[in-house]
Amino acid sequence: MTKKKDEQEKVEGEAMPEATEQVDVEREALIQQLKEAEAKVVEYKDGWARSQAEFQNYKKRLERDNELMYVSMKSDIIKKVLPALDDLERALQNRPAEDAWANGIELIARKLQNLLDNEGLKRIEAKGMAFDPNFHEAISHEPSDEVASEHVIDVVQNGYMLGERVIRPALVRVAQ
Repeated sequence: MTKKKDEQEKVEGEAMPEATEQVDVEREALIQQLKEAEAKVVEYKDGWARSQAEFQNYKKRLERDNELMYVSMKSDIIKKVLPALDDLERALQNRPAEDAWANGIELIARKLQNLLDNEGLKRIEAKGMAFDPNFHEAISHEPSDEVASEHVIDVVQNGYMLGERVIRPALVRVAQ
């Protein structure tokens, strides 16, 4: 019996190194697969983070573009209404003495001005101010004793701003 045990141990001893080698090879293959999977996880996570950032930037850009388009459309509409407001203001400057219709026109002009004010329209103050080509458009240069040189003598047509944007510069006469 001892002989059988010795043979069996001999056979098991020989099989053991082969099994250990096979386990080591499988283990190394699994470790390699794990490293590759971890590298892919990092790559996919970076790609996902980049996609998220790009999407956030896209949303911000879209909101900014929509806001600019809204302001542009709003200013285009207001530009079309301003000549009517100018006409009403000129009519009020030359109105006859206390006529009922003149009071009605004044109310209409005030309503229109209030409506435009509520939309963010602001009149550019020009009379007596220093000439600024960003806000004023000079139609003449005239000598003046009452106003300093390069200052606005009179406003021919009011200028307007919508927010921080000039939608129509004031037409002015400037002192030399």
